[in-house]
Amino acid sequence: MNKKKLKILLSLFALNTITLYLYFSSHPDHFRHNFPKNHYITTGNRFSSSENHPNLHSSVASQSKPWPILPSYLPWSQNPNVGWRSCEGYFGNGFTRKIDLLKASPEIHRKFGENRYFGEGGVGGWFRCFFSETLQSSICEGGVIRMNPEKILMSKGGEKLEEVIGRGEEEELPIFENGAFEIEVNERTKIGKKLADENFLNKYLPEGAVSKHTMRELIDSIRLVDANDFHCSEWIEEPSLLITRFEYANLFHTITDWYSAYAASRVTGLPSRPHLVFVDGHCETQLEETWRALFSSLTYAKNFSGPVCFRHAILSPLGYETALFKGLSESIGCTGAPAHDLWQNPSDSKTARLSEFGEMIRAAFGFPVDRQNIPRTVTGHNVLFVRREDYLAHPRHGGKVQSRLSNEQEVFDSIKSWSLNHTECKVNVINGLFAHMSMKDQVRAIQDASVIVGAHGAGLTHIVSASPKAVILEIISSEYRRPHFSLIAYWKGLEYHPIDLEGSYADPPVVIDKLNSILRSLGC
Repeated sequence: MNKKKLKILLSLFALNTITLYLYFSSHPDHFRHNFPKNHYITTGNRFSSSENHPNLHSSVASQSKPWPILPSYLPWSQNPNVGWRSCEGYFGNGFTRKIDLLKASPEIHRKFGENRYFGEGGVGGWFRCFFSETLQSSICEGGVIRMNPEKILMSKGGEKLEEVIGRGEEEELPIFENGAFEIEVNERTKIGKKLADENFLNKYLPEGAVSKHTMRELIDSIRLVDANDFHCSEWIEEPSLLITRFEYANLFHTITDWYSAYAASRVTGLPSRPHLVFVDGHCETQLEETWRALFSSLTYAKNFSGPVCFRHAILSPLGYETALFKGLSESIGCTGAPAHDLWQNPSDSKTARLSEFGEMIRAAFGFPVDRQNIPRTVTGHNVLFVRREDYLAHPRHGGKVQSRLSNEQEVFDSIKSWSLNHTECKVNVINGLFAHMSMKDQVRAIQDASVIVGAHGAGLTHIVSASPKAVILEIISSEYRRPHFSLIAYWKGLEYHPIDLEGSYADPPVVIDKLNSILRSLGC
């Protein structure tokens, strides 16, 4: 190894060490946890048998997964000086305004300090929110919270798709009755009251353009109850994310949910990856493979047999409230940049957060994330063609996808023929039939691609996990001139090229000419 390479490796090692030190020093609670010996054992038998509960794991398997080390990670520490509509305000920890709706009792403070996760029953609960002026949304968390599944009106959720064909979406979204969620309190003046009033909801959980704001409705249902009335069939001891999904079978919208859940976990300083509870009645989908990989475990609210209590519950914003979605209707001028550059020269107009998130997805599936460049080897460059296929997505779906490229097969065949005759270097064309690939295989194909080609469609959202040196070529029909993927490429700092069509037909020679140009820029 020459001196230059050794110097680069030592610099990266030093940067990563400093980043980890600052992260843990900004989250001292991580070192103050006095975990009980069996800190995920519940009063019931929910985690004792995965055979009896197919949507749950055994007590051992349900232990929280550690956070992976990510090359693009920068600390998510609370910083009141985060600028309004800055890149960190949009993509990182812009949730700088803390509002305590219910403070922990002095007994919890004396025993655990700020670490409120393991407050004992009978000493009361707590609840607070962190509000983002930029996103106009909140991340909320609380402790000693009881969920009453019988007061959440919705279908069971988690069923096989074939079992619920034709079920309406209104049956799958939750309706929260009063007391669907409750928090234990000791102050007699608070017993029987609501946690939050209308003024709080309007100020910190505005509905915006969302017709059904489930996080707002959940908080509106929370009642404060006396310890004598706070009975639980089981306790969940480790931090748990409570999530309601919209458009849950669409990859783009699901990635906004993944990002929101990831950000909420980081903003609240969780020492490890939380467990998930889906507070919705949607059936099982292919996308749950990634939910399970990203987080520690997954179950549905209606799978609990009785009132379940959480030592620490976190509510993440709706996916519609993330920058990924808001960027479709407002200008977010954030260019992607390497984390080590931003570490040395912070900028309100640059971000590494999407790169960090993409690395999180790759690491969740066990793929290496220290590979910042795709090396040119004897195997050549991979050109991934993301296809659109017919498949049954959800109970109300007919199984047919709308064509965005009328001659997709012709274009693919032309690219395949071109690759066989490409003499400058070896080109491997990957047939990206994502609808019939596991999520892990989809992420593998994305991360290994030098060039990612496809018509406008949700499958291209996977570019959040692409290599920093990958090139994106989007074929855009006249009916679908939408900025989803050009924005993601811009926010990640990826090279992006569009081919705008007059209709939905792409001239194969035009596509091949563009690919030749891209391969030349890659030194091929």
